[in-house]
Amino acid sequence: MRVAIRVRPGSTRARVGGVHAEALVVQVSERAVDGKATEAALRALAAAFGVPRREIRLVSDPTSRNKVVAVTGDPVAL
Repeated sequence: MRVAIRVRPGSTRARVGGVHAEALVVQVSERAVDGKATEAALRALAAAFGVPRREIRLVSDPTSRNKVVAVTGDPVAL
């Protein structure tokens, strides 16, 4: 399954929820430096979907706040 996300770095805590221009909002406390915010967003998504981090793969531009990720695993559980 592919999911469009909007990463919001510099938040007080990690959260997944809300919509921005048809993308799922992922807030993370890490700053957008050296891919740290992207990695934190992928970890937050994995926790929200209840899958291991290895089941979340970045499909689009790692430097943009708007990203597309692929989530693998049991579709019924997702």
